[in-house]
Amino acid sequence: MALPGGLRRQPADRGLVSHCTHHHIVVFLLTFFSYSLLHASRKTFSNVKVSISSQWTPSCLNSTAPELRPYELWNSSHLFPNAEEATLFLGTLDTIFLFSYAVGLFVSGIVGDRLNLRCVLSFGMCSSALVVFFFGTLTEWLHFYNKWFYCCLWVVNGLLQSTGWPCVVAVMGNWFGKAGRGFVFGLWSACASMGNILGAFLASCVLKYGYEYAFLVTASVQFAGGVVVFFGLLTSPKEVGLPELGADEDVSVEEDANRPLMGSDDADDDDRNYSIQATDTDNQPKAIGFFQACCLPGVVLYSLAYACLKLVNYSFFFWLPFYLSNNFGWKEAEADQLSIWYDVGGIIGGTIQGLISDVLQKRAPVLAISLLFAVGSLFGYSRSPNSKPINAVIMAITGFFIGGPSNMISSAISADLGRQDLVKGSSEALATVTGIVDGTGSIGAAVGQYLVSLIQENLGWMWVFYFFILMTSSTILFISPLIVREISLLLQERRLRILAE
Repeated sequence: MALPGGLRRQPADRGLVSHCTHHHIVVFLLTFFSYSLLHASRKTFSNVKVSISSQWTPSCLNSTAPELRPYELWNSSHLFPNAEEATLFLGTLDTIFLFSYAVGLFVSGIVGDRLNLRCVLSFGMCSSALVVFFFGTLTEWLHFYNKWFYCCLWVVNGLLQSTGWPCVVAVMGNWFGKAGRGFVFGLWSACASMGNILGAFLASCVLKYGYEYAFLVTASVQFAGGVVVFFGLLTSPKEVGLPELGADEDVSVEEDANRPLMGSDDADDDDRNYSIQATDTDNQPKAIGFFQACCLPGVVLYSLAYACLKLVNYSFFFWLPFYLSNNFGWKEAEADQLSIWYDVGGIIGGTIQGLISDVLQKRAPVLAISLLFAVGSLFGYSRSPNSKPINAVIMAITGFFIGGPSNMISSAISADLGRQDLVKGSSEALATVTGIVDGTGSIGAAVGQYLVSLIQENLGWMWVFYFFILMTSSTILFISPLIVREISLLLQERRLRILAE
């Protein structure tokens, strides 16, 4: 008995192996390291918060600093009367960055679908590097300290950095089809975690010379990366004469390659032939509109779910080194190095969970199971003893179950959503859809950073973790309709396979 086309399982590595060229490898590496460098510059800020807080407060309130006279000369640079207000302002800067980053993502996705992705990505990397240099290095060299200036620079930095993710996901979506996408994108989405590791490593190496050198090093490397991207990145296979995705496959495989894993497989053929976009006579698809992208199946649900999940993930990103120093009294450089284990767990989690979703050809059930374990790991980590090895192990497990799903939604699932039937596989929908998903997630993360600092100041770190558990549970709630539908499809497929035997 033959299975319906929607339930036929294609080998996960069929398209991946048969179409992989050295161009694919170069694109993978360039997009991987370009976004890693963007994340490294963000991580630098979170890694030097203790040093910045000390610089912005009077030295007499810092127990580790000698009391220098005259007081007016040596404390003329402080912005805040105490460390608590400095910490609250650091949380405000995180919120400002993420709000501007979220707004920029919605705009950058649309711009990326209409302009050259390579130019947009390169411009964002180089310009952001200059802003980071001004923020952390030049102001310290000139001894210029001003709250409003810092806020303005961080707004601009958020807008510029927002060009990165929609562009790199769109480029990867142009080069890699659905065959093996969960594994490829799961491995590739480790770029954010790799950037965190790189940023933590660079910051810890030069922090003894002053926090301004941490910003200098990451900004310089990021600027150089932007130049390499401008001259070396290929945005689509047609630039080197290779066929576009699905062009040389048979009809059934081509249809399957453009069908999202979370989509309904039992839709009528008439529904599949419907398209949001009109057919272009010169075979050059037009960019999809913002509201049309929002109406695509799964986009709104995954966007809301990602808002909750990114809040938790980015709270670890921004506050983990500070939490380790503040809660356990560990040195800042040691806390920076230990925080790497959260990203290690995220890298492994995204890759393994992406591979499992390829085998099942369904994403939502894999996410649900991981997030259920994430609730338990968060509870366990909140009660971690004052032991670095034990803390590192629990931290890696937490990163596995939180960072893994976060990587899947922001990369593989965004690519699935942007290449479904309703847009006929148009690459000009990828950046827009990615911008919507990641932009909504960044709004949630922006609100979360201010709430974290507020909850910590008034209730303590334990209530911060309770807040994380609530947000993780909300993520499961938002994707529950997709979970039910995909589990039903898996059961239906299993019944048909039993009948076919």
